[in-house]
Amino acid sequence: MPAAKPAPKKEEPKKEEAKPALAEAAPEAKSAKPEKKREKKHKEEKGVHAMYKAEGDKVSRARPTCERCGPGYFMGDHHDRFTCGHCGFTRYKRS
Repeated sequence: MPAAKPAPKKEEPKKEEAKPALAEAAPEAKSAKPEKKREKKHKEEKGVHAMYKAEGDKVSRARPTCERCGPGYFMGDHHDRFTCGHCGFTRYKRS
C-alpha cells in the first residue's frame, strides 16, 4: 500500500507592523543625492594570440605547457603559480 502524503501546512496571515517615522524619511534623503555613474571595467579579451609572443621572425610561447598533458595544453598564469585547466597540475613560481 503506498505511503500517505502529509497534508499541506496552512499559512498564517502575516501581521503588519507599524514602521517608525524615521524609516519613511530615509528614502527621501537618498533620492536627494545625485547618483554616481560608474564606468564598467572592460576585461581584456584573451585568445590564442595571448598564448604566443612574436619577436621579429620568431614565434615563442608565452606560457609553459603542462608536464602531464604535453604540448598543446597551456598552463594558466596566476600571481603565484601556473595551473593546468585540463588535469589540475600546479607548478608554483619561485619567490
